[in-house]
Amino acid sequence: MKSFEVPIIYRSPLISAIKKKRKEKDKMKKDFTPTLLDFGPVQIYLARHFGFCYGVENAIEIAFRTVDENPGKRIFLLSEMIHNPQVNEDLQSHGVQFLQDTYGKELIPFSEITGDDIVLIPAFGTTLEIEKKLQAKGIQTEKYNTTCPFVEKVWNRSEVIAKKNYTIVIHGKPTHEETRATFSHAAAGAPAIVVKDMSEAKKLAAYITGERNADEFYTDFKNQYSENFDVRKDLQRIGVVNQTTMLASDTQAIADYLKQIITQQYQPAITEERFADTRDTLCYATNDNQTAVTGMLSTEADLAIVVGGYNSSNTSHLVELCEEKIPTYFINNEDKIISANKILHYNFHTHKEILTANYLPAKPPIKILITSGASCPDAIVESVIKKITGFYPVVTSIDELIVQFEKAD
Repeated sequence: MKSFEVPIIYRSPLISAIKKKRKEKDKMKKDFTPTLLDFGPVQIYLARHFGFCYGVENAIEIAFRTVDENPGKRIFLLSEMIHNPQVNEDLQSHGVQFLQDTYGKELIPFSEITGDDIVLIPAFGTTLEIEKKLQAKGIQTEKYNTTCPFVEKVWNRSEVIAKKNYTIVIHGKPTHEETRATFSHAAAGAPAIVVKDMSEAKKLAAYITGERNADEFYTDFKNQYSENFDVRKDLQRIGVVNQTTMLASDTQAIADYLKQIITQQYQPAITEERFADTRDTLCYATNDNQTAVTGMLSTEADLAIVVGGYNSSNTSHLVELCEEKIPTYFINNEDKIISANKILHYNFHTHKEILTANYLPAKPPIKILITSGASCPDAIVESVIKKITGFYPVVTSIDELIVQFEKAD
């Protein structure tokens, strides 16, 4: 797989050594056990897969290269490059300006943009409508497009099944940038609808079977269906694709459920004519990170720490998986670890930070599971490790661990 040039400030010597060694020993990605970092009084277990994915590194490389190659030019981002505050702040410090917030609200009027400006499309992609608006101003969207290739894969798959007259069902968060972009691309070629969870999938199923009054559909799914959607006709042939940062198991469960409903509604022999196979739209990185968390959770530990942006969808799902098994603390950087007794962490259910005392057990060795989202720099994860181990008289230093992993057979 291609390697990218991203700023050295995002790299971690420790984690780079660990990932390199794990990759050499497990080229087929079959071992999802965590990596033990034994500091003596504190033991840290790192997930097998975490941190920057292919799409994120690609976006960061393009963004910083664009800044370097265009001194003096105005450079804009449609919205956040990725859902990581450090990366976005770094880009702003280099003079990059955001046109919209994460929900699509204009921060700088599009009327102020000219054909001489550069506009970066973020890793989430953008809608066809915005792309056409930029192109009409003479802006070269294709040259500065950082859309993740795996997001584009979902768009391409949607286009293929749209041509076969399937309606596109998108599993995603309706207001998320990626979902808005995927919806726009899907709706250009076929009827499309967004379902955010299994509850909405079950509601949609009731319209497939005719159990719910068709007229109620337009209220139940307000702002989630394409123009001229005909609930009486457009749910007879469907295919399910996903927002790539959702739980892969949830997307598959929704697809399996709706396929079952289609099978019951029509003859089993013609299910394939009514339901498109779209399993190939699940993102490998999302799937790997989630599977790695499942593998990590098989290790007995006292707590889990998940590092990443608070508005990061893929990170929140890692938190969700951890919360089912163990006390979990969601933080966006090492500064949230205030002391050995206090941690300021984010509750993504209530969208508020919480100050928790006595989060570390009193008796060593303390065992901590750590992972991070796909948009979180490894350097932040190393800083979290340093902050925690700094509270204890460790018997092994980080520098010694780096040497151990670099020399390990």
